[in-house]
Amino acid sequence: MKAEIIAVGTELLLGQIVNTNAQYLSQGLAALGIDVYFQTVVGDNAGRIRQAIETARRRADLLLFTGGLGPTQDDLTKDVLADYLGRKLILHEPSMRKIEARLAGRAVMIESNRRQALMIEGSEPLPNETGLAVGNALSADGTRYVLLPGPPSEMKPMFDGPATAWLLRQLGESRPLYSMTLRFAGIGESALEDLLIDLIREQTDPTIAPYAKEGEVAIRLSTKAADEAEAAARLGETANAIERLAGRYLYAREDVPLEETVVGQLRAAGKTVAAAESCTGGLLAELITGVPGSSEAFAGGVVVYTNAMKRELLGVPAELLEGPGAPGAVSAPTAEAMAGRTLERIGADYAVAITGVAGPAPSEGKPPGLVYVAVAERGGRTEVYELKLAGGRAGIRLRAAKHALYRLWERLNGFVTNS
Repeated sequence: MKAEIIAVGTELLLGQIVNTNAQYLSQGLAALGIDVYFQTVVGDNAGRIRQAIETARRRADLLLFTGGLGPTQDDLTKDVLADYLGRKLILHEPSMRKIEARLAGRAVMIESNRRQALMIEGSEPLPNETGLAVGNALSADGTRYVLLPGPPSEMKPMFDGPATAWLLRQLGESRPLYSMTLRFAGIGESALEDLLIDLIREQTDPTIAPYAKEGEVAIRLSTKAADEAEAAARLGETANAIERLAGRYLYAREDVPLEETVVGQLRAAGKTVAAAESCTGGLLAELITGVPGSSEAFAGGVVVYTNAMKRELLGVPAELLEGPGAPGAVSAPTAEAMAGRTLERIGADYAVAITGVAGPAPSEGKPPGLVYVAVAERGGRTEVYELKLAGGRAGIRLRAAKHALYRLWERLNGFVTNS
């Protein structure tokens, strides 16, 4: 079954509210095995709503509406669809009694409130547990229609309850959509896609959909299956094929951020990490400490934003930072010294240091996006990585912090690194 979601409301077109209903409904329909091919937003105008219905009927088997079921004259969804189908609007008595009970005690029963109890002739009422407007579900000439209220607090329980029950009856034997998310770090979306290009080109089922997150990349695998076991087997086989090609970047087979994975691995190993940050200004420490239980894994950190702080708090040698021939604060030797001194002074098992130029202006004659990350290990080696990051200041800082986490994850998982 192919579906189109039609959100009705001029306030959506004006940007006064965000259309979160479409996201919720798309996820819910996918779980039922119903494909959503189009999402439409239309204002509170009878002619344009009718045009949206005519267009959607040509390309979808199911039209699912949100909004336009309220008491005012611009709530037109039921009126327009009833007219389009050549049907009357009739009163749903149980909904009317609910409205009367809710409004009992008012001096005058406002006639417009009766509009919320109207339903299209021949439709099945969808009870509204949290509001007053009754929903509708009906089939006509091979097309199915579901009408839901606009407020999410009313729409969600109506969709999850009576609307889903009605849809399941229409579907008969359903093959729901199952998904798995793989999370990657240390590689960009284009580079990851290039690694997996043969798999992506040959995909049929499961489907493979890469999408970028800030400082990370995710791949969503999706398949329709009769049950969870069948889906798990199919998704697992594709995930294994991806891991064989890009395993050194794959840090999780679930939708979790990199910092959560790193903290979990540190805790499991009984190890701790410390951080020394310059251009990221404490962002790395913020990411780590945002994970519950991070107190067992994070020993502490310092923000050494100026050369003076690098010298005084960490003991980075002055000859590295300033003077003729000095490599400067933004350099591999300085990053290495920051990591090593942090390891000594804080006493963690690992130390991560970040120094660079976040922009927008150059520093020390070096361009924005030039960043050095160092990872030091107690009793082990220290490695430094040069990054050339694109984007604005906030993006550079976040990508630098995420890359530092990736290099630590790499170390924790025993990958041979190349600086």
